[in-house]
Amino acid sequence: MSETYKHSYKVGENLLNSLAVYNVGYQKCEPEYQWGPGVRDHYCIHHILSGNGYYLSGDTVCRLGAGDTFLIYPGEEVKYYADREEPWEYAWVGFMGADAAPVIRNTEFTKEKPYILSGRIPADRIKRGLENIYEVKGNTYEATVAMAGALYSLLAIFMHYSKREERKKDVQMIYVEKAEMYIETNYSYPITVEDVAAYVGISRSHLFRSFQTCMRKSPKEYLSEYRIRQACHLLKETGLSVSAIAYSVGFENNLYFSKAFKKQKKISPSEYRRTHNL
Repeated sequence: MSETYKHSYKVGENLLNSLAVYNVGYQKCEPEYQWGPGVRDHYCIHHILSGNGYYLSGDTVCRLGAGDTFLIYPGEEVKYYADREEPWEYAWVGFMGADAAPVIRNTEFTKEKPYILSGRIPADRIKRGLENIYEVKGNTYEATVAMAGALYSLLAIFMHYSKREERKKDVQMIYVEKAEMYIETNYSYPITVEDVAAYVGISRSHLFRSFQTCMRKSPKEYLSEYRIRQACHLLKETGLSVSAIAYSVGFENNLYFSKAFKKQKKISPSEYRRTHNL
């Protein structure tokens, strides 16, 4: 195991009210090195450079490793400790100020999920951002302003990638809405998910991911549920036979329609009609 170390710098006086660095540093922990349970009076970001460890906050218990980043919220009781076999090495920055809370709200960090896993944000950008803060450390007003500027730049990285995910979801929602429009117009025909994807202009797998993200269901499930909803309306409002209704909502096989209907409604189409026409 490599030798453990700790390089830490704590600011003596906070000269800025908007956003100020409280402390910054690096540490290679010994096996099972632990902080807490305890409460901090400031925000503190830890970025894991190597090794593994455990983070506990409220109901959150997670094992984190190289490339992962976790946040400690002020006033929240936390505990974190290094793995016995592969203790972690991390860099951190603690900060406070009027801008801290609103900035954090615009990142992916939440109290329910106070960590961002490796791959979401390039690890080298986070590491470099923390290095920039450490390199300009000092207790002069000039150093305080420089550290605050470097901290804003680091937090901007977290905000940028959070917004990128929001934009990605916005695009996915456009795909879903376009698919919904096509389904609502063509459900009575024997269309397939491939037909829907072709209309939207994306692959079937891309359409599937978009529906899972925005609707928490697959496009096939959505199509089937929409057809069954229309079938329910026809069963209640018309005297069409079950087979005619099946054909009217896009099912060419009456037996398949009955199975799909019963799977969703827990009763057969005929039983549904009797129940709703009393």
